[in-house]
Amino acid sequence: MGKCRLLFLSALLAVAGATWAAPATVSTSGIQKYELDGFIADFTHFKIGDTVPELYRTDEYKIKQWQLRNLPAPDAGTYWTYMGENYVLVSEADGKILKAYDGDIFYHR
Repeated sequence: MGKCRLLFLSALLAVAGATWAAPATVSTSGIQKYELDGFIADFTHFKIGDTVPELYRTDEYKIKQWQLRNLPAPDAGTYWTYMGENYVLVSEADGKILKAYDGDIFYHR
C-alpha cells in the first residue's frame, strides 16, 4: 500500500511541476501570450538569465526546425531547445536562458 501511495504522489508532483508556468506578459496578441518569465523542467525552476544544464547544450537538444514550431528566428549565437514542455532560447556562449515560450506556441495560428 505504501508503494502505491508513494508512486501516486510522485506522479502527481511531476505533473503539477511540469505544468506550472507564469506568463511574462498579459498581451494576448501574437506570440507574446506564450512568453514566460519562468518554468519548471527536471524538477527545477528556471527563469530568464539562468544557465541551462549541459544536457540542453548538446546538438541532440538543439531545435533546427524552429519555423515549424512557430518560434521566432534565433539570433546569431543562440539556439532554441525544449525543456519541460517549453521552448527556451539559449545563448551558445554561456548557456544562459534568453527567452522562453510555453509549448502551446506550436499550435499558434
